[in-house]
Amino acid sequence: MATVLMIIAPEQFRDEELFDTRQELEKGGHKTVIAAMTKGVCHGARGGSATATLTLAEIEVEKYDAVVFVGGGGSRIYFTNSDALRIAKEMYGQGKVVAAICVAPVVLANAGLLKGKDATVFGSEVKGIESKGAKYTGAGVTVDTNIVTADGPKSAGLFGRKITELLRAHA
Repeated sequence: MATVLMIIAPEQFRDEELFDTRQELEKGGHKTVIAAMTKGVCHGARGGSATATLTLAEIEVEKYDAVVFVGGGGSRIYFTNSDALRIAKEMYGQGKVVAAICVAPVVLANAGLLKGKDATVFGSEVKGIESKGAKYTGAGVTVDTNIVTADGPKSAGLFGRKITELLRAHA
């Protein structure tokens, strides 16, 4: 069983991208931990809510096997956030699974992780990842080494399954 860190925005995270992905991860036997800019109840764009038990500043990457950056309009606050970029870089540097969905792959691009990698993202952010060297695939979900990217809420279930497959392969 792996422990997966799921990073959401305090406001306007995309509900399906958290809940559907988490469901797939937990179905695969993995534990999930939710973190955000601030601790407490976070509100989704579609009316759902989730409780963040950690702030990004408190995260020690050694404790996790994977990180998932959940999308939604609110996740743009992490595009240049130093803690978000640190977490992405450190997790990748330790060979752990790094994943992002919707607009959140921009965090990975800004952390330098997508240079020369196949990746996908929500349509409005294609230039944002390509400008950092990513090779945009246009697919619903793309896996390149230990990086998983997805384009949005309709791909959340498959996204969760692909992360689960990678975790199984890394076990």
